[in-house]
Amino acid sequence: MLVSISRALEQRDRTFGHGARVAALAEPIAVQLGWDRDRIRLLRLAAPLHDIGKVQVRPQVLAKPGPLTLEEQAEIRRHPTAGAQLVLPLRRYRDTLPYVLFHHERWDGEGYPAGLHRRGIPLEARILAVADAFDAMISPRAYRQALSHEHALAEVERGAGTQFDPQVAELFVATWAEGWDTWLAAAV
Repeated sequence: MLVSISRALEQRDRTFGHGARVAALAEPIAVQLGWDRDRIRLLRLAAPLHDIGKVQVRPQVLAKPGPLTLEEQAEIRRHPTAGAQLVLPLRRYRDTLPYVLFHHERWDGEGYPAGLHRRGIPLEARILAVADAFDAMISPRAYRQALSHEHALAEVERGAGTQFDPQVAELFVATWAEGWDTWLAAAV
């Protein structure tokens, strides 16, 4: 049910396939970190759900072509908490909570919703944060054109140690350099 809602949401806000791409981008990092099959299977389940809370964000905010007002930014920033509230009552999805609730936390503590920092952020969310941001950058949005892969990779490198866990960001960039872009195209 939640996966169907997530797909409908992607259709509504024109981010078709975002969840699947985020899963495909995050999985090689998890593999390199030595995650077992069950933990990787949970990652594959959680990645498409990470933005499920956006069902409570007005469509005109999600599709707004210009800068968001402070009120609209606050509405967007509530989506991780809203998503966690949707997931929590469903036993099958309860283990996805770290991905859903904390994927916008930042290494430097400037993220949301809880302002967690460094290793206080669950590793699951730190991996998803890099994959989510990268896919958002290389995908067209209502407010900007898609960035090139090279530009997005430079942004990931620039964000290492501030926005992103430096180890996760480094693994991400190194994996891409090893031909991950070809693997991603085949996976999605």
